[in-house]
Amino acid sequence: MLDQTLDIKIERTENSRLSSVDFDNLPFGKVFSDHMLEMDFKDGKWQTPVIKPFGELNLHPATSAIHYGQSIFEGMKANKTESGEILMFRPDMNAKRFAESCERMCMPVLSEEMFVELVRKVVEVDKDWVPSKDGYALYIRPFMFATDDFIGIKPSDTYKFLIFTCPVGTYYADPVNVKIEEHYTRASYGGVGRAKTAGNYAASLFPARKGQQEGFHQLVWTDGVEHKYIEESGTMNIVFVIDGVVVTPSEDSDTILRGITKRSVVEIAQHWGIPVEERKVTVEEIITAIKEGRVQDAFGAGTAATIAPIAKIGFRDEVFELPAVETRELSEKIKNYLSDVKCGKIADEFNWCVKV
Repeated sequence: MLDQTLDIKIERTENSRLSSVDFDNLPFGKVFSDHMLEMDFKDGKWQTPVIKPFGELNLHPATSAIHYGQSIFEGMKANKTESGEILMFRPDMNAKRFAESCERMCMPVLSEEMFVELVRKVVEVDKDWVPSKDGYALYIRPFMFATDDFIGIKPSDTYKFLIFTCPVGTYYADPVNVKIEEHYTRASYGGVGRAKTAGNYAASLFPARKGQQEGFHQLVWTDGVEHKYIEESGTMNIVFVIDGVVVTPSEDSDTILRGITKRSVVEIAQHWGIPVEERKVTVEEIITAIKEGRVQDAFGAGTAATIAPIAKIGFRDEVFELPAVETRELSEKIKNYLSDVKCGKIADEFNWCVKV
């Protein structure tokens, strides 16, 4: 745990790039704010965190993370209210998931309190980078990787923790088409599917590209044993509404990432009195329900994607069209509710938002 008495050193940039940014036309993940936080772990303890001008890193060719994959990250967002306040959405959940990823990947754990405070401070320093436009946000990327300059398979003794931010627009501008994947596997039982580790995403790139070549935006991953059960999509968890019931794969398996947006969807639906079933969901069940016209809605839920309606689902040699997005009352209602909470337009009855 980081010594709570340590101060955060701040070195502000003398050449802000803020005035050069078109905040009405922001691509996702390509525009970076002025500063970043950097903190090293060595000699068995965390060193003083430094917020400094955003810039490149100098790495040894034998940096352990490059060779052996000890690398984890989180994705978070901050929004601006009409009065100019900055709100972070459920940072405590990101902190908890980051700590769980650290444990699984044999990396030093940051306390949840310190994680949230470091993120809060970075956003505070670059608060002018938080967009005001509806649907836009400041994306926050905390991450950690091993830094030993050593060729040998073992947990590193040194690590680097960083945070940078990006003002972003929408991740998916249109409803998405997904393909149910039955050959390639995202995660297997006993593996690192629950950790938000870089290697999970690297392993998904090839099958995802094949799906994109077939006209799909993302894959829907199935279990690695039988490819019988639906797990999650490439950039988001997946939620169905069948016969008025919210149905989503249970996160009890260690192959599914515990999604913060999905957890929020579940809690909102339950609060509204809508029946929710978190359980094993078979591919057969979903395809049958689509054929019988009982699937009223299907959408992805994730920090980057927010609530992303699914227009089509590909399965083997068939492509199934889902109900028109305009007819989907629940996902649209949840999407608007989450947006209004994040931007302070309505009361935060769950106490999810943290002021910067």
